[in-house]
Amino acid sequence: MMVAMNNRRSLKDAPLIDAAFGRTPSRRPVWFMRQAGRSLPEYREVRKDIAMLDSCFRPELLAEITMQPVRRHDVDAAILFSDIVVPLKAAGVDLDIVPGKGPVVDKPIRTASDIAALPEVTEEQLAPIAEGIGLILEELTDAQALIGFAGAPFTLASYLIEGGPSRNHDQTKALMHSDPELWHSLMRKITPMVITFLRAQIAAGVDAVQLFDSWAGYLTQRDYRRFVLPYSTEIFAAVADAGIPRIHFGVGTGELLGAMAEAGPEVMGVDWRVPLDAAASRIRAALAEATPGADPESTALALQGNLDPALLFAGEKALEAEIKRVCSEADRAIARGDARGHIFNLGHGVLPHTDAEMITRAVELIHQN
Repeated sequence: MMVAMNNRRSLKDAPLIDAAFGRTPSRRPVWFMRQAGRSLPEYREVRKDIAMLDSCFRPELLAEITMQPVRRHDVDAAILFSDIVVPLKAAGVDLDIVPGKGPVVDKPIRTASDIAALPEVTEEQLAPIAEGIGLILEELTDAQALIGFAGAPFTLASYLIEGGPSRNHDQTKALMHSDPELWHSLMRKITPMVITFLRAQIAAGVDAVQLFDSWAGYLTQRDYRRFVLPYSTEIFAAVADAGIPRIHFGVGTGELLGAMAEAGPEVMGVDWRVPLDAAASRIRAALAEATPGADPESTALALQGNLDPALLFAGEKALEAEIKRVCSEADRAIARGDARGHIFNLGHGVLPHTDAEMITRAVELIHQN
């Protein structure tokens, strides 16, 4: 049973929401992936001696961490402090986030019996996250959006199969090709968990959601369409009735942007490797081909991105030049009709040792463009 969506805010002049839906924002919206985290001294202080996943299930702590970068940087959105493996952990999967390594699964999932034994997640198990969202909404203004998120099934499957982060995803690809039915059974098991996680966040009141397919860039477009796209499409369809912006993002996905856009988001995140105007052209061409006769405006999505996170180490002069370049590429795509809005972001997450003052300065420069 779904929780009633009774916490929906009526945002006024929220730049991120306006840009996502193709309206003219009061200023260019900006938020940063991993803005709530290791780059902030206040984060390191409140998380001292508390394990990563434990902090994700403490409502007051997750709310505090989520709000820290909003207070400090004047970004236009908060991103819920969480992790893509939270629904797996909540359901009872034996895993942990190992510092310096990432999510590690105690017993990798590689057989039909392993998949059958995977538990389902319930909204009751996610109640601490919903409570934390309520606390965050109390502090945000009507112009500041709260973004919820989840990991896409392929990325979660890779962690489960490999047992942790992988450079080559060899076990994942081997299972995918050697036993396609087993692969699809795993995806059919994970997809409802992702939907439950997102809908729990939506019911609690988030204003937008992002689906991270962090490792999709390791796939060919052929394999992505066959083994991944149907499940991402199912997830976006399952949350469409919320009427909030849906964002899709992956790393190294330049060749997949068009296919990923077909899953149904309003906003496509682009990493730093592809200029935003080039990305917009790829996305629009793919959507036009996939939906012959569609209204041309429906094939133009909003863009999110895409400053290289390393540029935050390059000094203010270089940073300002790169911000102007990214903004001009986005504006060019909008002027051509290839995109309908721009949300500034990094092309991936804030790096751990980034100077927090440079993040604040970047936000100031972005708001001036």
